[in-house]
Amino acid sequence: MDITEIILNQHDQQRRLFAQIEEWPKDDTEGLSALWQRLAIFLETHAEGEERYFYPHLLKKGEGAADADDGTVQGEVEDAVKDHNKIRDAVRRAEEATVGSDEWWQAVTDADVANSDHMGEEERQDLRDFRANASLEQRHEIAVQFLRFEALTAARGITPVDKDADRYVDDPKEELRRTEG
Repeated sequence: MDITEIILNQHDQQRRLFAQIEEWPKDDTEGLSALWQRLAIFLETHAEGEERYFYPHLLKKGEGAADADDGTVQGEVEDAVKDHNKIRDAVRRAEEATVGSDEWWQAVTDADVANSDHMGEEERQDLRDFRANASLEQRHEIAVQFLRFEALTAARGITPVDKDADRYVDDPKEELRRTEG
């Protein structure tokens, strides 16, 4: 197992789930609701898992990669956390809207767009940077922690909490402690 491969595989799953929602019969709001809940849980456990297990190691090992705005690993991670917050905001708006309504579809579309943009940047920047600078053994250890967290969290349920990206880059552990519910 390699955390960069796990994240890539989960990105593919997220893309497929968004496509399934788009192709789902629009009059089956019960099915849309169930599919959306599955995706919303997946998006949050994935984001929270990255913030707990991947990004802190990227901050230590990374050097900045590809088209990161400021060319630094700190810039990569700050942008990624801000992206997660945008996705969380869209998910919250979908949760507040009636499934199948125009407001709901707009929130789902906003989540899809924010998530797609985030995944592209993460694949070009963060994952490339980490593969170049972290050992396979470390990538394996992080993958095990990440998958364990996701499985246990999904089973118990999770409440999305935005992170302050600047505080996160300065001290990930402290920001995670501050935002725990």
